Amino acid sequence: MRISFSKNIADALLSKIREGEEMTTSEKFNLIIQLSIPSILAQITTVLMFYIDAGMVGSLGAEPAAAIGLVEPATWLFFSLIGAVTMGFSVQAAHFIGAKDFSKARSVMRHGYAFGLCFALCFLLVTVLIAPYLPIWLRGGKDIQHDASTYFLIFSFIIPFHLLEVISASMLKVSGDMRRPSSMAILMCVLDVIFNYFFIFPTHDITLLGLQVTVPGWGAGVAGAAFGSLLAFIAVALPLAYYAIFRSPILAWKLDVERFVWRWQYIWNAVKIGSPMALQYLLMNGAQLVSTMIVAPLGNVSIAAHSFAITAESLCYMPGYGISEAATTLVGQSVGAGRRDLHRSFAWMTIFLGMLVMAFMGVIMYIFAPEMISLLSPVADIQALGTSVLRIEAFAEPFFAAAIVAYSVCVGAGDTLKPSFINLGCMWLVRLTLAYALASEYGLKGVWFAMAVELSFRGIMFLFYLATYSLRQKDESFKTKER
Repeated sequence: MRISFSKNIADALLSKIREGEEMTTSEKFNLIIQLSIPSILAQITTVLMFYIDAGMVGSLGAEPAAAIGLVEPATWLFFSLIGAVTMGFSVQAAHFIGAKDFSKARSVMRHGYAFGLCFALCFLLVTVLIAPYLPIWLRGGKDIQHDASTYFLIFSFIIPFHLLEVISASMLKVSGDMRRPSSMAILMCVLDVIFNYFFIFPTHDITLLGLQVTVPGWGAGVAGAAFGSLLAFIAVALPLAYYAIFRSPILAWKLDVERFVWRWQYIWNAVKIGSPMALQYLLMNGAQLVSTMIVAPLGNVSIAAHSFAITAESLCYMPGYGISEAATTLVGQSVGAGRRDLHRSFAWMTIFLGMLVMAFMGVIMYIFAPEMISLLSPVADIQALGTSVLRIEAFAEPFFAAAIVAYSVCVGAGDTLKPSFINLGCMWLVRLTLAYALASEYGLKGVWFAMAVELSFRGIMFLFYLATYSLRQKDESFKTKER
């Protein structure tokens, strides 16, 4: 089968969903690939950004690496909460676009910007207030508390710009435009690496083409890494929001012919969709913080190895997240268009594709684990421990893919409550319980074994949920509409 990565072909296939036309299996697969590839590339590039950042900071020694690793789960927490807020609006927009009601999709988008920015600014205030105390609460050593607090404080100012970037990107994605958000994500990663290089390291000499060149630098270390990321987010969020608001052929506000009217129903719908996700992210990332508290007493080597291994593993599971974004878009538009046949087929096709890709990536991660960790840290103890835990995790990747993509299928259908309970139950009742029991005897390896068991169990639970409840329930809602 010949696959053409053309925006026009993707638009034509998406229009088939909205127009109620039949689609062949090859057309469905073609569409999944065309929507997934840009997102996968963006996700991988994002991980490479963190990978290179971690390598830059790791070259400074174990303490700076441990400082960032200590508070990194907290930074992922507020990123996740911003994602939950925007998802409540983008899912509604996807349903309206699938129903060809583009004016309502734009109205939902306006509500999303207004509500999201208010939330982001309130959230920023909270993070600024807790920054001095967070490393202490996480049981970090006194030798890393100051750097960890500084990094978290500076990084917090990304929040409003991250909101702009995420809601603009998610709205464009559900409209079928995967390329522009993905390209901007790649640009952000490139800028982050460049900024961090100049901000982290002091002025130094390098040899370039046989010539000695002086490279200016701030030499801010951990703080420089946070400043570099902040500037990269600003540089991408503003132009992406401009395109979504003024230039998008579906979402541009200038296309509206009627006066904008505030509708609290859109806010309420977003809260119904997003609040289970927000609670899930809060408790899931809270569980990550608890996991960090379990790891912290094991020492700086374990903290750094834990953080670096998470970064390295991200290269394996980011393709799954890329495919999951395509799943949300395709299922969301299928639901909005009333296409239950496409809803089910897109669900299972994206899930099995995700499992296949991440199984392959798991093999790669197992084989090249030593090289992946050695790029992040020159410390032999960190390399050895990081390699061991990565190889434990490699076996869980296919079922982790099932959990990632199946959850996004549910989100696209507007079903977020029960899937959130699955994620939370697995994390708190399986992973943390097992990790706490194994950490004292097996150290970091025990924590990662618990993680692998939990991810495998979670994937199986999601497959069972989709097969026996979620898709059938959605089919019943379609039948009700048809009556």
